[in-house]
Amino acid sequence: MRRAINATGLQVTAIGLGAMPLSIQGRPDERQAFEVIKTFVDGGGDFIDTANVYCLDDADLGHNERLIGSALDRLEARDRVVVATKGGLRRPRGDWVVDGDPAFLRRSCEDSLRALGTDCITLYQLHTVDPQVGLLPSLEALARLREEGKIRHIGLSNVSLEQLELALQHVPIVSVQNRCNPFEKRDFESGLVDFCRARNITYIPHSPVGGHRGHLRLNQSALFERLAEKYRVSRYCIALAWFLGKGEHILPIPGASKPSSIADSLKALGVTLEEQDARAIDSLPEGP
Repeated sequence: MRRAINATGLQVTAIGLGAMPLSIQGRPDERQAFEVIKTFVDGGGDFIDTANVYCLDDADLGHNERLIGSALDRLEARDRVVVATKGGLRRPRGDWVVDGDPAFLRRSCEDSLRALGTDCITLYQLHTVDPQVGLLPSLEALARLREEGKIRHIGLSNVSLEQLELALQHVPIVSVQNRCNPFEKRDFESGLVDFCRARNITYIPHSPVGGHRGHLRLNQSALFERLAEKYRVSRYCIALAWFLGKGEHILPIPGASKPSSIADSLKALGVTLEEQDARAIDSLPEGP
């Protein structure tokens, strides 16, 4: 199952890898991290999402990018894997601090180029909108980086429908990455997912099975237990298959810190939920 990324000409497997768990607190050792990436690539995966701030703190910036760049070199897979990264956050003392200053974004992008070992980033995403700076100055910085050939395409992360509409008045946006899962469906309810479909924008749900803590509700759900038994796959596969059935413009990026986890996620590519089962997930109430 393949997915096009907007009008970029890029085609990728419909399940990506969210690489953040490989570099934040509680991360696996580098051997295991490499095995996660290898398992993903060997399984046909070819879209990896990262960020310069997927690390422990500001002294560790670029950890995830360096890890991915090194792994792709070892696997001789650079030419067949799309790597998307982000800029717009800092990690002082391990905190997550927004910084959309244009000069900072430029430095972040150039640092990411070095960390990834490339001269052009295929998809560079604004990590979030800085309320102190505003969306447009940050976008202008990314547009200049694109003009200089340092990035090929621009994406947004953690944005509202209104912010996306504003951005589109100024620069082409090929993707939107927001938190979304069967228990957090606000982007469906707000119309953002449908808007992305209409405008040929790839929607990338991060934390698609609930994230580090949210996945607990998935494991406690009687509905997901029933569906996992019915389709003979894990509950996580059911959640990912639900996304895949919601539109060909949707590209889930489940995180993984173990090879077995990403191998399991890729099994969702072979699962098609019956309509009544998808509707049952649609009807699940939101909440922690």
